[in-house]
Amino acid sequence: MPHENHHQGQGPRPTAPHTRAPTPAKAEVVVGDLTMPESLDPALEGAGAVFLVWTAPPETAEAVVERLASHVRRVVFLSSPHRTPHPFFQQPNPVAVLHADIERLIAATGLEPTLIRPGMLASNAAGWWAPAIRAGEPVRWPHGAAESAPVDDRDVAAVAARILGQDGHAVGDYVLTGPESLTQAAQVKVIGDVLGRRIAFEETTPEEFRRRWESAAPRSAADMLLSAWNAAVGQPAYVTSAVADILGTAPRTFRRWAADHAAAFTERP
Repeated sequence: MPHENHHQGQGPRPTAPHTRAPTPAKAEVVVGDLTMPESLDPALEGAGAVFLVWTAPPETAEAVVERLASHVRRVVFLSSPHRTPHPFFQQPNPVAVLHADIERLIAATGLEPTLIRPGMLASNAAGWWAPAIRAGEPVRWPHGAAESAPVDDRDVAAVAARILGQDGHAVGDYVLTGPESLTQAAQVKVIGDVLGRRIAFEETTPEEFRRRWESAAPRSAADMLLSAWNAAVGQPAYVTSAVADILGTAPRTFRRWAADHAAAFTERP
């Protein structure tokens, strides 16, 4: 279902112009608006399943879910790992609260839900660190020892597509991660290895981080990330086999993601 692309709490990053993703030649594109539930009807007519990515304020969530339930049987919802028993995912997070509320709305209908819960996305590295790396500067960042298991965005998309195209994973709940636990400093080193040069990582304070990102993201997003990173210091990231279980192939490594997106760190967008 087409939707406006708004960043939903994976962390501060510069905004980019809205672009429409390419679609297959036989695909029918129907535009709807999550803030106007009735506008979704043309897209829902004849559909068997919906991929729901919530990109709007929460006020219309109940009406949207009710509308979905009146038209389709299955919904694949892009949520977050807020139920995961790992400190990284248990910090106060307004986006997680919204996702939990939508999950409750879905559960109260007759829909067959599949919940996919990506952890930290590998693509955040470009938004966070590419400007400094392109400029040849050190990456100044807090909690360099915090570990995560970045998942390649392409793997998340492939999982969603596979589930939408078959009934075998209906009524499932999947936390999607990359295959390995890496500190933030190690992720920067991987990018440097791919580019063939050393990139200095300099630990900075949470206060400096907030000052630097105050114009790019809400204070609540910065606070959420700082809390999550602080909680993750000193313990391995939460890693699952869900991507491999669903796709039948191993998830892409962070090194593979960095190699495939090296231009993001050398060329200005």
